[in-house]
Amino acid sequence: MCHTVNDTILSGDVFVAIGANLPDRQGRQPLASVRAAVEALRALPGLRLAGVSPWYETAPIPPGGPPYVNGVAWLVGEASPAGLLGALQAIEARAGRVRSEPNAPRTLDLDIIAMGQTIRATSDPILPHPRAHLRRFVLQPLCDLRPDWVHPELARPASTLLAELPPQGITRL
Repeated sequence: MCHTVNDTILSGDVFVAIGANLPDRQGRQPLASVRAAVEALRALPGLRLAGVSPWYETAPIPPGGPPYVNGVAWLVGEASPAGLLGALQAIEARAGRVRSEPNAPRTLDLDIIAMGQTIRATSDPILPHPRAHLRRFVLQPLCDLRPDWVHPELARPASTLLAELPPQGITRL
């Protein structure tokens, strides 16, 4: 992946985690919401949708809310980290996302997991996502797309990271 200084354009593979566990602004249930989010990702300038994982129903963390629908989209092309984050937050806002407390139920959640091998420890977004390697609901769909993907900081494949995680309630839809 090529990259330049500051927040300029990066080119290569981009992975976006997608999740929802509440109906969106249009009243669509979570599975329909995440599918609509994929269509919105398809329209992002400079990026091409290379693949979408299967969808999974996952238990919320911490327990107590409705189950989530989770998956991962694989995009290829050019984008700036901050520009992509802004575009994802705009898609979330159109779905009715309200940012309240951490881990609260949500209509749509889009997180940049990685942009190539870029490592950004400061500024938004932090790359790779600081907790992606700890989340079965991210790694399972990522492995469906690219089990050979290597975490930029940990230098370990997604399949190895997934195998080391504790069980979590997750069912392929």
